[in-house]
Amino acid sequence: MAAEEAAEASLAGLSPERRQSGLENDDDENEENPEGDGETASLNGLVVFGNAKSNNVDVKVAKSELKTDEKGMEEESTTESDSNILDVSSDYPREKHISIQRHLADLEKLADVKEDEKKPCPLCPEEKFRACYNHKLHRHLQNLHWKVSVEFEGYRMCICHLPCHPVKPNLIGDQTFSKMGAHYHCIICSATITRRSDMIGHINRHVNKGETESRFITVRAPKSSLEVLKESATDVQVLPNYSTPHKTDSYFNPKMKLNRQLIFCALAVLAEERNPIECLDAFGATGIMGLQWAKHLGSAVKVTINDCNENSVTMIQENCHLNKMKVKLNSKEEDHDETVGDEEGNPDTIEVTKMDANVIMHLRSFDFIHLDPFGTSVNYLDSAFRNVRNLGIVSLTSTDISSLYAKAQHVALRHYGCNIVRTEYYKELAARIVIAAVTRAAARCNKGIEVLLAVALEHFVLVVVRVLRGPSPADDSAKKIRYLIHCQWCEERIFQKEGNMVEENPYQQLPCDCHGSMPGKTAVALGPLWSGPLFNTGFLRRMLFEAVQYGLDEVQPLLKTLVCEAECTTSKHFSTHSPYDENKQEECGVYIKTLNTAAESYLLQGKRRSDEVIRSAAKRQKSENSAEHPAFYYNIHRHSIKGMNMPKLNKFLNYLSEAGFRVSRTHFDPMGVRTNAPLAQFKTILTKYSTPTYTAGQAEGPVHLTEGVLAEQVQAAVAVKTEDVEFLEDNKSGVTAAMFTNDYPTHCAAD
Repeated sequence: MAAEEAAEASLAGLSPERRQSGLENDDDENEENPEGDGETASLNGLVVFGNAKSNNVDVKVAKSELKTDEKGMEEESTTESDSNILDVSSDYPREKHISIQRHLADLEKLADVKEDEKKPCPLCPEEKFRACYNHKLHRHLQNLHWKVSVEFEGYRMCICHLPCHPVKPNLIGDQTFSKMGAHYHCIICSATITRRSDMIGHINRHVNKGETESRFITVRAPKSSLEVLKESATDVQVLPNYSTPHKTDSYFNPKMKLNRQLIFCALAVLAEERNPIECLDAFGATGIMGLQWAKHLGSAVKVTINDCNENSVTMIQENCHLNKMKVKLNSKEEDHDETVGDEEGNPDTIEVTKMDANVIMHLRSFDFIHLDPFGTSVNYLDSAFRNVRNLGIVSLTSTDISSLYAKAQHVALRHYGCNIVRTEYYKELAARIVIAAVTRAAARCNKGIEVLLAVALEHFVLVVVRVLRGPSPADDSAKKIRYLIHCQWCEERIFQKEGNMVEENPYQQLPCDCHGSMPGKTAVALGPLWSGPLFNTGFLRRMLFEAVQYGLDEVQPLLKTLVCEAECTTSKHFSTHSPYDENKQEECGVYIKTLNTAAESYLLQGKRRSDEVIRSAAKRQKSENSAEHPAFYYNIHRHSIKGMNMPKLNKFLNYLSEAGFRVSRTHFDPMGVRTNAPLAQFKTILTKYSTPTYTAGQAEGPVHLTEGVLAEQVQAAVAVKTEDVEFLEDNKSGVTAAMFTNDYPTHCAAD
């Protein structure tokens, strides 16, 4: 048995050329010595001559197998030529395992069944199944091997009991073959798998990855099975199940189109500042993002697309050729036949690299780096800030929303070192968590950051920061990382004061008095979080200009909302006119040159405003840009009053603005209001302009109140109506007014 196992192992390891040479040598030896002096042994349906001339065993195919019937050879050749999924090409045949057959008759041929002779099973060792006659062997092959086989592309992967699967050493005797010996041989990768359900899942994973053609070499799916998708005038080929990251190497998510357009606009703004710039897409996948950069920005950027997966790198190269672009791989340019255009029209190439993202960011310097890994991106922040150039931009997309949105709080503590709870402003909380991690990583490299953009939507959290070199910017950025005090009763929140001194009663920092009126501990400390601004108004306006210039219609409404949110103004005060007449604007403490034609490009078709309106808008926005936007927002539904109909959101924004507060909508929450008004005054104005909801119980009869209580409520309602925008600062009077409005509406009482 040992000699047979060694012979089988050497047979499996030999290449087809060595097998052919061994076959010719065998014919020569048989002519010289017809009787043959080697010992023969039956192994897996093959007769093997064991001639051990050295430590290596020379395995040769038996003469009986060469002298098969011509009819049988023709039938076998026709069946193999119909659909041979094991062959990479017609001139390079690959030999499959004997347990993989098309028909049951092919499996019986391996045993060479004859009526008057006993033959062993080709898929079972002698210890498990002894030699038997034709009828019993046929029943054994059909019921044990063929019945529990796994089918794929017309082939059957039968269960195999031969000692080619590793077994546990503690099992001896018959238990070794009966319990651990049974296995399947994969038709694609020649792996051995014990359970049938696992084998089915293993084959399905091969199909999802497009690996359906080869046994030992991974070959992707044919081009006919690839789907071509188009986004922003860029074509990409994708594999089957391209939207499922666990089932494909080249992941492509159509829902992230908005994310890709935001990153493109940020890169286009940077391309106007310096030219050319070196940009890196560290996780290329299909290469869609880098292709859009190179296709639309042209010679202004030098694009490098990186991925550590070999199949993804091959897919990126094919997508570059599909979009008629040149590819530079391993410092060698590869020109594809489909590349068209002269040197002036398409002078740039896309560099495609295959290495780990941390390695390439350590080796080379870039002006623009984008990180979009599967899950968290904290493992790549140190490498990203190591060699990024001064005033460069680092953008990162985090898709681990379960931890960032406080669904898996222990994971957020492990990855980001933050204690969080589920709040009404959880999306902005997630953005500040990511920025805090970015700030700490940049500070370790003696670099500071200026947040240009922070977007948190349903599927991702996008953060774009500008890098400022030097220990002073690093210290200034690190000082903006603070803890947040959050009241669990009324959802009021405030950042802790700067300093290291411990306060005796940290509840005094909260504007609410829930700690005095409610039992127990009412507040929690969240963080550490980024306490600085989340937006840069000038950069967002330039992004909007680039979006209009390149015709990115889907991202323009979001950018307009972000500009209003950064300036903390309502949409009716915002226009697409450029408010700046200067050629320079200040960002991050540095004056950055902008385009002269920005104001002309922002004019709407068919609408022109006078110079006075533009000058007044410039003065207003210049004064508003001096102050940072308020931190966090309130959800109007979360703080609504039971039994009252709230006003429309746009009207409520006008009420807050008329009361003297800064107010705007937010992209984090469609019903959220970003304002600098305290929560108590926010609820007061919301209560004042709410209308009662008449239920069935209220319709049956009026509410019976005493004359004294009714007179007091009428007087209070008249006083509130005459003051209009003046609010009660005394807590006791504020609570009384709130209780009154809950019981009986102000304007109804006045009527």
